[in-house]
Amino acid sequence: MALTDEAITKIRDLIQSEQLAPGDRLPPEPQLSAQLGLSRSGLREAIKALELARVVDVRRGDGTYVTSLAPRLLLEGFGLAVDLLRDDSLPQIMEVRRLLEPAATGLAAGRITPAQLDELAGLLTRMRAASADAELLIGYDAAFHHAIAAATGNESLMSLLDGLNGRTLRARLWRGMTDSHVSVQTIAEHERIYQALRAGDAVLAQATALVHVDTSESWLRSLLPDRGDAVHDAQR
Repeated sequence: MALTDEAITKIRDLIQSEQLAPGDRLPPEPQLSAQLGLSRSGLREAIKALELARVVDVRRGDGTYVTSLAPRLLLEGFGLAVDLLRDDSLPQIMEVRRLLEPAATGLAAGRITPAQLDELAGLLTRMRAASADAELLIGYDAAFHHAIAAATGNESLMSLLDGLNGRTLRARLWRGMTDSHVSVQTIAEHERIYQALRAGDAVLAQATALVHVDTSESWLRSLLPDRGDAVHDAQR
């Protein structure tokens, strides 16, 4: 592992120093191994790890290339890491979501396009039609928040929010299945967010998003003192 870590560090240094740029092909294994003073076995393991991290793209029969290094690629593993967190970490995930999502919604208010507003309006229509189907409603809910994150134009922020929201979807679905009134509240909160975005009011957009996230977080925290088993059920 120490040799692999060393190889990863040296290849990363080549990329950071721009000796290897996005899209560049890495030198053949014997040449790169000699250049970096590494064993070929350690280099191979490093390439495997960097491929999983989406830093390099191994094209069989062609060579190994540096990827675009776009945030959506490099932060892909964030969602997986969040999914692997223990159930008792969910309140912390909700806290992070509360910090980021309202800020992103406020940012989107100044950048959202007419076409993106139309997309949100369409998702709201689908949410209303799916009010009796918790699973379908939550799917549109997730798409709604993804569209807002995309409207920020900040790919890193969008990737982080997608990773966080994926971890909370099951809990939100469980809430929808156990509370027959939650769909009305959820749709109303999304409508307020949409209206604030449509008005281009960043302060109001941030406030409405904060209320929405706080509703989910408060519900979750209400379970923790006496119903920790419910949180576990929500994540299964």
